[in-house]
Amino acid sequence: MANSNTAKKPSPYGPKKFSSISEYHANFPEEIREKLEQLRLTIKAAAPKAEETVSYNMPAFKLHKNLVYYAAHANHIGFYPTNSPMEVFKEALIKYKHSKGAIQFPLDKPLPITLIKKIVKFRVAEELEKLKNK
Repeated sequence: MANSNTAKKPSPYGPKKFSSISEYHANFPEEIREKLEQLRLTIKAAAPKAEETVSYNMPAFKLHKNLVYYAAHANHIGFYPTNSPMEVFKEALIKYKHSKGAIQFPLDKPLPITLIKKIVKFRVAEELEKLKNK
């Protein structure tokens, strides 16, 4: 019998495994799909050389390694830029619920496009610097 503290949480999508970002987006109502697509295009604009992929069953963008992830939830879109930008952008993140490596953008508010672009560009620069120093 699984311990309730270690039992795996069921996926909010059921057993479905997504093979592309487009397939992921298609799983949601039009209103949410539009926000997801806006986020996708914003990330692509800020990281044009990043590759689209699905990681942890969420849309992700990869530049040698994963830069950012995102996922739709009941009341927000979770944006997962890893933990390093959280300190750098902490002043701008005050108005959003956030944690060590996640930011919640409420579905009933516009996406903060400028902030998202800055975070993604920061992550690109961070990853390129790591590659340079290898």
